[in-house]
Amino acid sequence: MKPPAFDYHVPTGIKETVSLLAELGEEAKVIAGGQSLVPMLALRLAVFEHLVDLRDVAGLRGIEHRDDAVWVGAATTQATIERSAELAAAVPLLTRATPLIGHFQIRNRGTIGGSLAHADAAAEYPAVVLALDAMLEAESPGGTRSIPATGFFTGLWGTELAADEILTGITFPLWQGRSGFAIEEFARRHGDFAIAGATVAVRLDDEDRVSRCGIGLFGLGPAAQRASAVETEVTGRPVAGISATEVGQAAMSDLDSVPSDLHGPAAYRKRVGAAMVARAWERAVGEARDV
Repeated sequence: MKPPAFDYHVPTGIKETVSLLAELGEEAKVIAGGQSLVPMLALRLAVFEHLVDLRDVAGLRGIEHRDDAVWVGAATTQATIERSAELAAAVPLLTRATPLIGHFQIRNRGTIGGSLAHADAAAEYPAVVLALDAMLEAESPGGTRSIPATGFFTGLWGTELAADEILTGITFPLWQGRSGFAIEEFARRHGDFAIAGATVAVRLDDEDRVSRCGIGLFGLGPAAQRASAVETEVTGRPVAGISATEVGQAAMSDLDSVPSDLHGPAAYRKRVGAAMVARAWERAVGEARDV
C-alpha cells in the first residue's frame, strides 16, 4: 500500500518549524528519521494532511558537555550515538542501549528525538531517559520548556508534547562516583521490539551502600515506566544485602497494565521482566563495585 496524498514541508529553523505546526494544527505531523512513521503511513495506520520534515532544521543535532550534564540534539541519529566515544564515556547506558534498536540501516536514519516522541512502549530509549533522570527540552511558539523524563510519557504512543511543540534536545545528568549501568531485554530476534526489558543505573557510596538508583521498564505496559517503589526501597541499603532476584520480582509487583498479546500472556511478560531486571541489576552493581 501507499500513503494517501499529503503536503510536504521542509523548514530550516526551529522558530519556523513550530510556527508552521501552530498554523497547520492537528492535521500536521512531524517526521524525523521516519523509521516508525513511514511504515504506519504506508499501511494507512496513520493519515495526515501535512508532514513537516525536520531534516534541515538547524540546531537539532550534536553532542555537547554542558556543566555537569551532556546534551544530545533531538535529531542526532542513533548511529551517531552508537559511534560516539564521548557518549560511551559520559552516558554509557545510552550507548549500550543503541545497538539493540532495530538494525544498522534503521539506526542510520532513526533519531533519538524521534524515538522518544514516538513513545513506543517496547522501545529502549524511553527506559534509558527514565533511569537516568534526563530532561527533555521542547520548543513551541510560546517558548522553550524542560520536561522531566518521569513526566514525559503519558500512555500508548502518548507524550506531554503539544501539537505545536517539537523536541529540541535531551540533557543527561552525569552520574559521578562509583556508578554502574546495564540494559537487558528479551526479544524473539535481534532487532525485534522487546517482549520485556529493563535499564538499571546504580551508584554506590564508599561503604557499598546504594546512594542512587534508577530502574526503567519497557515492554511491560502501555508506556515505558520507572520502578520508583523499588528504587526507594533499595536506596541507602548495603548492596551486599540486596538480592537481584528480589529486586526483579519487586519491580513487577506494582505493574497492573502488562499486555497480553501474540507473544504471550501478561504473566509470562512479568516473569521475563523480573529476570531482565535481575540481570541488569547484577551487571550494574558489578560495574559500580569495580569503579
